Amino acid sequence: MAIADRVLRDLEAIFGPRRVSIRGVDLDTYARDMWPRLLLGYRDGEHVQPRPDVVVWPEHVREVIAAVKLAREHKIPIVPYGGGSGVCGGAVPVRGGITIDTKRMQALRNVQSDELTCDVEAGLNGERFERELARRGYTFGHFPSSIYCSTVGGWVATRAAGQLSTKYGKVEDRVVGLSVVTGRGELIETDGPGRALRGPSWNQLLLGSEGTLGVITSARLRVSPAPQLRVFRAFEIDNVELGAHAIRRVLQKGLRPAVVRLYDELDTLINAFGHDDAGEPDPHAHLAPAPPIDTGALPAWPEPAREPEVSLLGSLRDLLRGKGLRAGAMNAALGSSELINKLFGAAEKVARRGCRLVIGLEGARIRTEIEAALTFAELEAAGAKDRGEDGGWAWLRHRYAVSYRMSPIFRDGAFVDTMEVAASWDKLLDLYHSVRVAIGKHALVMAHLSHAYADGCSIYFTFVATSPAKDGAAAARRKYDAIWRDGLEATTRVGGTISHHHGVGLLKAPYMASEHREAMAIFQAAKGSFDPDGIMNPGKMGLR
Repeated sequence: MAIADRVLRDLEAIFGPRRVSIRGVDLDTYARDMWPRLLLGYRDGEHVQPRPDVVVWPEHVREVIAAVKLAREHKIPIVPYGGGSGVCGGAVPVRGGITIDTKRMQALRNVQSDELTCDVEAGLNGERFERELARRGYTFGHFPSSIYCSTVGGWVATRAAGQLSTKYGKVEDRVVGLSVVTGRGELIETDGPGRALRGPSWNQLLLGSEGTLGVITSARLRVSPAPQLRVFRAFEIDNVELGAHAIRRVLQKGLRPAVVRLYDELDTLINAFGHDDAGEPDPHAHLAPAPPIDTGALPAWPEPAREPEVSLLGSLRDLLRGKGLRAGAMNAALGSSELINKLFGAAEKVARRGCRLVIGLEGARIRTEIEAALTFAELEAAGAKDRGEDGGWAWLRHRYAVSYRMSPIFRDGAFVDTMEVAASWDKLLDLYHSVRVAIGKHALVMAHLSHAYADGCSIYFTFVATSPAKDGAAAARRKYDAIWRDGLEATTRVGGTISHHHGVGLLKAPYMASEHREAMAIFQAAKGSFDPDGIMNPGKMGLR
């Protein structure tokens, strides 16, 4: 659709001409997020479609209200936009319309020491948010891999999880209240613990709705005192099954480490050791590690023997890290089914070398020291071998690096993506094996367990694949779609959930009905109430 001149004039009256754009460069930019399926076409020079008709940048909630009322009057779609870091197509304007970028709404105010809450506008960048809290002596405890390029509103809209979620919870566990402009152009506020005690929690209805019910403009969030102490440790354990048992044992004892990450054999070999020294800055880099706790003399993490299969995997590790890539090298390697099978065979051979398990704890000094000692004792009782602090701190230094390793893979003709699914402990190993087999028919796949809780855990699959260069982006998209179809169908079949923290967007929308069944009718009814004209982020979340 095209925006009428009079609508543009009305938007300029609301925002001023400098905060309204129909420039081609802006429309192209806001036509996509970081969904890898879209990047395949972009890499091959395909024109991005569809695009928004206009982009606006509000600075106050009253401007959002006015824009939504105008859009409702003219039946124009609205797409809320945060940092654009989503990987599921949640910000794609499938019917054009008005994209509302909230990044000019970025105030952090009312940090309440007695209530341990803060009020923050939706457009504030995540890394800036955490640094501002740290300057005041607090933390939100939310450190997603996208922290440098995502916003608070985007976290809330997708029910995001940070790397320390085992201690601090996912973002929905930290929300006290929300301010949201609905599709009716009405501002609703859900804040206040007393309201939750008198009836349903409206926060939980709006959290994770991805802009389909309204535009999140601000949130009241729980904060925690900045940690006095951080402890990180690497362990080795024989296999994924024993590692999952060890993690469950720790959590069901009531212990709450901040970081729990178990890498499977292939992920351990490719990614979990041998980092370069350089790492991203850390908001809490000034905190000292705990003194050693009954470690004794610990051996270094063993470097694998240079058997042919391991050398092959080591070469792939270098390729995945962007080292020494030549044009077509990754494409040729991953395009060979024979080589893929060798790699999988090599992964099985090195299974005896075990899995890397990283544990991190933080908080008040005495409590953290005691909890670390108890956690490490439980892991060792479950068969894990303590490999010392270096591996744990190396993970912390490089925890954001993976986001910067993907571009060379796309550049060289392949593609990479991550599939984060979850299940209760009784179904977790079935989920791991089923999804790994389903994806493995099409791509090289590795996995790690993270975001662990007393009742279950998330599994984060990383896959790398390619298609013949002569077939172009269309063939790559077909393979990409087949990977996701088989992976998510396997997830549903074993009783897992199709998304733990990346959201749904366009990518997972077709699978919502299979997982939620009759409950989708409740969501659809809420959509009809909050957004009776269907203008809010159409096409997402499996809604009609």
